[in-house]
Amino acid sequence: MLILTHEACLQHDTGPGHPEHAGRLDAVLESIERASLSGTETRQSRAASRDELGRVHPVRYVDRILATIPASGRVFIDGDTVVSSASGEAGLHAAGSVAEAVETALSGSHRRVFCAVRPPGHHAESSRAMGFCLFNSIAVGAAALLDRDPSARVAIIDFDVHHGNGTQEIFETNRRVFYASTHQSPLYPGTGHAHERGAGTIRNHPLSPGAGSREFREAWARLVDEIEAFEPHLVMISAGFDAHRLDPLADLNVTTDDYAWLTEALLGVAERQAEGRIISALEGGYSLTALKESVRAHLEVLND
Repeated sequence: MLILTHEACLQHDTGPGHPEHAGRLDAVLESIERASLSGTETRQSRAASRDELGRVHPVRYVDRILATIPASGRVFIDGDTVVSSASGEAGLHAAGSVAEAVETALSGSHRRVFCAVRPPGHHAESSRAMGFCLFNSIAVGAAALLDRDPSARVAIIDFDVHHGNGTQEIFETNRRVFYASTHQSPLYPGTGHAHERGAGTIRNHPLSPGAGSREFREAWARLVDEIEAFEPHLVMISAGFDAHRLDPLADLNVTTDDYAWLTEALLGVAERQAEGRIISALEGGYSLTALKESVRAHLEVLND
């Protein structure tokens, strides 16, 4: 397995008290060091190119975001999304890590890749930054494969507690992308209702506050069957661990074992349908204890 990260992602400064802070990535990297991941390679990721970003974001949007980056201090793009002097590089390397992961998986050198990066990406719509997200990293990676192979199909699995509105918006009319999500509802950003089907390959399964292992596993058991039937050439995961019972930003009761169970199920789909190609990119997760435990469980299954 390959781990992709970049030091700029640690320098993205969101300010005191912000839930999406550099300590999250420190916790993830510490968890990786302590996990049983024999044979794993870790390296610095490259930055995404303008062409790669341009497959999912208009060039004028990319230019606007990068022009917002201050030379010093911090600037709020909206009430939740803040940038500092290193945020542009962090966003470019976060997106670039997923694009690089796709290249690596397709080459066969590493068919399983985890992108330990921030800021997260799944709330970033084609022309709107929001929810701590600047560029939609998972979408940039998926678009790289779609552009390379006109017959390829991609499954994007999003188990973050917040609905990936950006990923859905970018791919909702694309029948070559199957997007499946569980998320708490009601909760930010207020999207992801079950009736939202796009062109037919969007599957949302909202979970009520207080839902836990039973509801989570029942939902994903059904969704995994649909993902398998889609026969994806690549399995991609928006890996947010904030549905965990310890997370302070939501009210679900998912456990570390549930993440391991789902990872194993998705790995099985990848082995049967995608020649073992599976890419996971960090999204949310705001309890450092739960984040460490969950990332470790996730990666130990991926590396098995």
